[in-house]
Parts: sequence; structure tokens; C-alpha cells
Amino acid sequence: MYIIKLNAIESTNTYLKDLATVSLPKDYSVVVADSQTKGKGQMGAKWKVEGGKNLTVSVFKRLPGFNVTDQFYISMTVALAIIRALSILKIPRLHVKWPNDILSADKKICGVLIENVIKNNQLQGSIIGFGLNVNQKFFDNLPQASSMSLLTGVLYNKDEVLAEVLKQLQFYFKILESKRFYEIKTAYEGELFRKDKPSTFLTVSDNRRFAGIIQGVTENGQLQVWTEDDIIRSFDLKEIKLLY
Repeated sequence: MYIIKLNAIESTNTYLKDLATVSLPKDYSVVVADSQTKGKGQMGAKWKVEGGKNLTVSVFKRLPGFNVTDQFYISMTVALAIIRALSILKIPRLHVKWPNDILSADKKICGVLIENVIKNNQLQGSIIGFGLNVNQKFFDNLPQASSMSLLTGVLYNKDEVLAEVLKQLQFYFKILESKRFYEIKTAYEGELFRKDKPSTFLTVSDNRRFAGIIQGVTENGQLQVWTEDDIIRSFDLKEIKLLY
């Protein structure tokens, strides 16, 4: 494992992406920054955190021979690894809010952005970026955000937290690389926030609300929802939002 620590950077994901354009980084190359000036989230969202209080990390994982069509299994693997690490650190009531936000007690404490490196329709590897709220105490205008420290009252050593997350990433990627896809998907669905509970969703295109019950996910990452008309429908990330 190769860890690069930086004080400030535009984006840890961009740093690794730039390296990958020259030559593929070594397996489990890790970039850690105290602060990011242009941190990124899902669908182009900005990711802002208080400098020095949290973990902003990107990991390069080589995946030779991995099918491009199985990309969502990478996302599921990462979510399971982070949940397992936080569980070991005694963070309560953990869930994955589809597709890969990590919640504790219904509050978001970790966001994940995975960017796959694909050349000639072959998956070369994945850049796994995550922002984990560790010791931050105030989240202005973010009522659904929290941190490990706020949830438990403990002040955490960030290096120890990072070490546990990296350990679990290695563990779960071994499962993925051994093609135990069913095991990963079943475990991921078992962690889904509001699975099997009546929930309200919002359509992105026309802001229409509808009720449904999350059943699971498809292999390519669509959310399966049992809707009011008694049909299980599959939705893309750009199609709906779960309201909570």
C-alpha cells in the first residue's frame, strides 16, 4: 500500500486520475488530503468539509480482467467495506442510502465517488474517493449531515480510522476478485436504507412524488421499487431521489 499525504489539493480523485493518464498507479495507491478546494460528489455535486477535521481520501484499485458491465459491484464492495469499518469503530445504526452514501442514525456521515478508468472498453481500475466526516462538529445548512464524533462523543484519530477503512477495503475486494457476486449483492441489499419500508420518492424530471417500497437493486445498480400500482420498477440514479 502506498499512501501520499497532502495538505491541500483540488481533488484527490483528480490527482489519481491525472496519474492514471500517464501510467496506472500501483494497486492500493492512496491519496489523503487535509482539505480539498474542488471536492466532488455524485452527479457533479460539490463536496465541502472543514479542513483537518475529516478524511478526504482516494484509493486506486487495479482490477485486471474485470468486466465493465459489472461496475456496480465495485460500488457495493466499497459501501460494505466502509460500513464494516465504521461498525468496528462502534458507529451506531449504519445503512447505505442508495447508491453509496453511508448513514448513521439517518444522518449522512460519508459520501463516495467512484470513477472507473476504462481504456479500449476494458476496465483498468477504479478510483475510489470518499469523504468521511470524522471530528467535525458543525454543518451549516446541512441538517442531514453528521460526523462520527457528533454521533458518539469520541474524538477520533484519523489515521486509525483510515487504517480500518483500508483494511476492510482489502478484505471486501478479495471477495469481489473471487467473483462472489451473489454474496456481495445480498450483503449490500441487507444494508440498504429504508429497504422493505414504505417510503416517498421524487422523480428528477418533473418533481413528482410517489410512494413505494425498496426491494433491492439490479446488477447494474438500478433501484428496485415496489410501486403503488403493484409493479416492481427499476430506476436509475438520475431518475429518482429518496426523500427522508
